[in-house]
Amino acid sequence: MEEPSPESLAPPAGSSSTELVPIEVVYALPHRAIVKAFGLKPPATVADALALAVADPAFRGIEFAQAAVGVFGTLARPEQILRAGDRVEIYRPITVDPKAARRARAKQARRAR
Repeated sequence: MEEPSPESLAPPAGSSSTELVPIEVVYALPHRAIVKAFGLKPPATVADALALAVADPAFRGIEFAQAAVGVFGTLARPEQILRAGDRVEIYRPITVDPKAARRARAKQARRAR
């Protein structure tokens, strides 16, 4: 699945503010990602983007209420205003402590030598 570039999502220069704000909502699974483009009426917020994602069948089964959310890798609040081309990312909960996972990989690498 090819993702559109932020430049291709930006509205043309001189466009009116009544046009839709193009954004993406992304959820990464271990072996694939769900990437959907939406258009929101300005002023568009993270909460508006999540409301569209909740209604989209591609995002069925995702627990939105407890999920952390960010825009381009930076944590975001629901009331944050979105700009054209922003990517709203829904983060999965951490299931394994990163330090424990690192230790397990190091231990396995030592055994492989």
